[in-house]
Amino acid sequence: VYTLNEDRQWDDRGTGHVSSCYVERLKGMSLLVRAESDGSLLLESKINPNTAYQKQQDTLIVWSEAENYDLALSFQEKAGCDEIWEKICQVQGKDPSVDITQDLVDESEEERFDDMSSPGLELPSCELSRLEEIAELVASSLPSPLRREKLALALENEGYIKKLLEIFHVCEDLENIEGLHHLYEIIKGIFLLNRTALFEVMFSEECIMDVIGCLEYDPSLSQSRKHREFLTKTAKFKEVIPISDPELKQKIHQTYRVQYIQDMVLPTPSVFEENMLSTLHSFIFFNKVEIVGMLQEDEKFLTDLFAQLTDEATDEEKRQELVNFLKEFCAFSQTLQPQNRDAFFKTLSNMGILPALEVILGMDDAQVRSAATDIFSYLVEYNPSMVREFVMQEAQQNDDDILLINLIIEHMICDTDPELGGAVLLMGLLRTLVDPENMLATANKTEKTEFLGFFYKHCMHVLTAPLLANTTEDKPSKDDFQTAQLLALILELLTFCVEHHTYHIKNYIINKDILRRVLVLMASKHAFLALCALRFKRKIIGLKDEFYNRYIMKSFLFEPVVKAFLNNGSRYNLMNSAIIEMFEFIRVEDIKSLTAHVIENYWKALEDVDYVQTFKGLKLRFEQQRERQDNPKLDSMRSILRNHRYRRDARTLEDEEEMWFNTDEDDMEDGEAVVPPSDKTKNDEDIMDPISKFMERKKLKESEEKEVLLKTNLSGRQSPSFKLSFSSGTKSNLTSQSSASNLSGSPGSPGSPGSPGSPGSVSKSTSQMAAITTK
Repeated sequence: VYTLNEDRQWDDRGTGHVSSCYVERLKGMSLLVRAESDGSLLLESKINPNTAYQKQQDTLIVWSEAENYDLALSFQEKAGCDEIWEKICQVQGKDPSVDITQDLVDESEEERFDDMSSPGLELPSCELSRLEEIAELVASSLPSPLRREKLALALENEGYIKKLLEIFHVCEDLENIEGLHHLYEIIKGIFLLNRTALFEVMFSEECIMDVIGCLEYDPSLSQSRKHREFLTKTAKFKEVIPISDPELKQKIHQTYRVQYIQDMVLPTPSVFEENMLSTLHSFIFFNKVEIVGMLQEDEKFLTDLFAQLTDEATDEEKRQELVNFLKEFCAFSQTLQPQNRDAFFKTLSNMGILPALEVILGMDDAQVRSAATDIFSYLVEYNPSMVREFVMQEAQQNDDDILLINLIIEHMICDTDPELGGAVLLMGLLRTLVDPENMLATANKTEKTEFLGFFYKHCMHVLTAPLLANTTEDKPSKDDFQTAQLLALILELLTFCVEHHTYHIKNYIINKDILRRVLVLMASKHAFLALCALRFKRKIIGLKDEFYNRYIMKSFLFEPVVKAFLNNGSRYNLMNSAIIEMFEFIRVEDIKSLTAHVIENYWKALEDVDYVQTFKGLKLRFEQQRERQDNPKLDSMRSILRNHRYRRDARTLEDEEEMWFNTDEDDMEDGEAVVPPSDKTKNDEDIMDPISKFMERKKLKESEEKEVLLKTNLSGRQSPSFKLSFSSGTKSNLTSQSSASNLSGSPGSPGSPGSPGSPGSVSKSTSQMAAITTK
């Protein structure tokens, strides 16, 4: 089943089995197509008595359901097409020998009355003197569907097109320009009738060149075009490998010429005329499907093709033609239905297309390599797993240098185009190949593990070579635009790997010290490259992985970032914002190890930045951490007190909630867990007195307290005064906003994990629950 899209291209809707039966819901005989894969309904279309159904090329039925909704059924066998065509003709009361059923759309009463009085359309006799009359008749018939239908039938029945072409020869011999202009209008009008039966006459071997000749004499141009001269003298048909089937050869000639008419000869159709050329699109589309099918079945042809492609004795020019043929063959295959496309690529794979591509990609000729890259892109887009499997098998016999993927990476690195057009395409293909999303997992093996293991062992060093070569000093050794673009492409792929490849890329980055080398590019004069390097680091920090964090701290890898930030000065640009956002992420996510590292090493350089609160907020986080570490016991006791002191009754709880919502969010963030100044001055003795009383109460009501604790920990949503901030470890720091006893607006003291038995703490599983409900 095909439908015609807005671009007038046919979209494949799926393959299935077609039947015709009465559908109660639609109150009539209908065409049903059920998918062969799962039996789902692909098409349910009532056979309308007034719809024009067209049979084309013995295996196609085409019709319009609505003004802009065209459908086509493409049958595997002629017999199946004939059977359904008979059913359609039966419903419409037509003889199955016709190629189109009547079309009576949108006729006004007046027109209908006129047409009833004259059942057929009378064509003027085909003479030179009456060409103007014929041209006017064709032009006046186009707006009315019924008149178009009658005109088409009259042209078919009287062999009129061949007579017109004979007059064309007379006009050319006499150099009768006026007559030639009329013929141009007549032939263009016949194209717009959109009839397959007429096209089959016009595109036949004996007529097509004369039709193109008529279209050379456009009245709007001062001079005629030389289309026939181009097609006969300039355009040469090259049989790279002889085609023995005459029918196939004729079909290739015909398709090329019809495509030429559509693209070059006919004027660009207006919005109103566009629908009128849908049959021409279909004619070309289904011709291509047939050509691919016929070539695919010719085993000798394909065997010869691949043998010559890989044969060292084949000369360069011949090889270039073979590769160009293969590229066009793959392009034609895009018109096939999914199951046929599967068979097509399986055939190519069995013939050895990947080893052949490997040979071609290793050649010096840039044009041949470019065509081979296009073929490779068809294969990767169609079936990346097939390519991966081939590459892994090949690695067992060959050196790393000549592996297919490494050849692709080398072509990417050596792209001579200043804009790196080819490199961008190749990078997209590599990304598809290393994307775990399209990798298969079977019962006995996982493609992801195997392929990524292979890629990091055999290919990653080739990909990162330009990056490592350019970052041996404190700044990039080559900083021209083309190198910068290439490095940006490589970084983009590495950033993708950081996001999707977990431990493979982590081991590679840490073992090869990749991040330090990448950050050298922060000193590049090209802002886009410096930002690529920063984005790579931001992606790593975004993972909140302590392995990465320890590596960053050990190698002092914030230094290039801080240096770039200071060099950027007070300029308010993307670099400035991106660096601040990175530090803001560390503060908001409370990544403790990195917070401490940044403040301890770079606070002096950053303390004067006051146009954002990010760095002061980081300092605050750092001081809170220090205080918790210095006085864990005191911290634990405060958390116990706070947990119970503010759970007096429901009314107080409501007041606290009210205050929590009224507090400014920014104040909450910044002062989330600061020790209030009044608390700092208190003595430990003052604090211990209420605690000892509390401990006595606790012993009396231990079971009751456990129940209270559970409620407290699971009621994050009801009591927003609780906030949970996670460290990168498994512990969770529990802090609450104090409101009653502290000075208004001053936050409560920091909480702590407490000890396993105390009511101020929770077990790991309970703390996870608390975390979820609070969020």
